[in-house]
Amino acid sequence: MSSEAKTDFQSIHQLLSFGKLFRFVFVFSIAVQIIVVLYNHFSGYHVLSSIEYFFFRLFRGVSLSLLAGFLLAYPDLFWIRSLNRIATWGQKTGLRVFLQIAFSVLIAVVVSLCFTFFANALTPYSEEFSGVIISNMLIFSAVNVFLMAVLEGWIFYLESKHSEQKAKELQEELAQIKYEVLKSQINPHFMFNSLNVLSGIIDKDTHKAQQFLDEFSHIYRYVLEAIEQPVSTLEKELDFMRSYLFLQQIRYGDDLIFSVDIQSYYLHKYLPPLSLQVVLENAIKHNIINEEKPLKIEIFTEGNFLVIKNHLQPKISKGASTGLGLKNLTKRYAMVSREEPRFSVDANCYIARLPLINTDDDEGADH
Repeated sequence: MSSEAKTDFQSIHQLLSFGKLFRFVFVFSIAVQIIVVLYNHFSGYHVLSSIEYFFFRLFRGVSLSLLAGFLLAYPDLFWIRSLNRIATWGQKTGLRVFLQIAFSVLIAVVVSLCFTFFANALTPYSEEFSGVIISNMLIFSAVNVFLMAVLEGWIFYLESKHSEQKAKELQEELAQIKYEVLKSQINPHFMFNSLNVLSGIIDKDTHKAQQFLDEFSHIYRYVLEAIEQPVSTLEKELDFMRSYLFLQQIRYGDDLIFSVDIQSYYLHKYLPPLSLQVVLENAIKHNIINEEKPLKIEIFTEGNFLVIKNHLQPKISKGASTGLGLKNLTKRYAMVSREEPRFSVDANCYIARLPLINTDDDEGADH
């Protein structure tokens, strides 16, 4: 069995547990057997001599139908999941209906033959055996076509319910992530440092102070605008990054160095907003930056990734990093792309690789 088929089979079990399927098949078997026993009685095909004999026929029929039901239901479920890949509703409806009916009849004929011979071995039929075989094949075929339709509708209902629940959970998680991101941006520590820097230059260099205020306001304007968007262009992220690093360079001076080498081709690709700032803040927060150990940050593209690279010169910190910013960044990527950000250490350098999402991609369509 292929890995894709295994995944489909696992998804069947996730939607329909054994308990659910057993209850369904049990009720379905009782309903079918009541109809069959009563039809045979009133049509004169197999007349019931007493109420006790009716319950005997019903018990015998339900017992066999339970086993037959599982032998029909599991292939039906697997076939439904297979058709979801090769003949989807809305695109190949006619082909799907034909394949489902043909498969239902084929499986029903095989199962009915097995059970007819088995039932005859237990208690030989009083009727002509060839007629019983044909009758059972017709009954099994009609029942399995109906069973296939019921299972199709049930799976559709369960998948819709599951999708609604998942969408609700994702919405709640996204709201929480937005809150965490916004809280990290309106960080009292960052604001205090920024205002402290501003107070230090406002009397010395009014032009630089004004520029500082412009960039400071640009940062928070972008945060409030971008936080509601699932993605932002790399061009906007780089523009925001320059404002952010301008404030940091006012504080650290020439001890903080950065270089950007990105072709214009990549500027219109997408990534979650504030992704770049999360990585830069992480580098500045956890590394020593002084005249003896200036911090150099390189920003460039590598394939379809934006790479942010800095030398490792970690601060001696009392507490370990929570990694919350990078965890939130990974979660935000999961909502818009199948690619995940990658973080690694190589040759005494910390390297973050952020996937760039193409504008004509459908990567985020499933999220």
